Amino acid sequence: MVTAASVQDSAGGKQVLDHLAAEHPSVSTTWVDGGYNTSVISYGAQRDIEVDVVKRPTSKGFHVLPRRWVVERTLGWLMQHRRLVRDYEALPRRSRTMTLWAMTNIMSRSLAGESTQTWRNDPRKMGIIA
Repeated sequence: MVTAASVQDSAGGKQVLDHLAAEHPSVSTTWVDGGYNTSVISYGAQRDIEVDVVKRPTSKGFHVLPRRWVVERTLGWLMQHRRLVRDYEALPRRSRTMTLWAMTNIMSRSLAGESTQTWRNDPRKMGIIA
């Protein structure tokens, strides 16, 4: 779900929880960062969704946050799609559509056993197919 940058985390979190409850009723747990307040946690409880806040460690230095790598990995995959590198879209629904296209491409490559796009194995580039 894509929201505008002007939407606060607490309001956007409630919108995401509403969407999850309606579209994916089997989801029972979510992980969020520290930007979400207790109102989102209680709102999730009303929808039978446990909202776990991933807290930063109190010690100094770099620490990998639990579950954060999943988000960072996914964003890295999305940045391989040129149109998503910059925010060219004026409407959130257009950004959502471009993200869905990119994820469809990523999933289809994964299912086909191709991890990254390669031009070396393209029959047209090799002169096999005209």
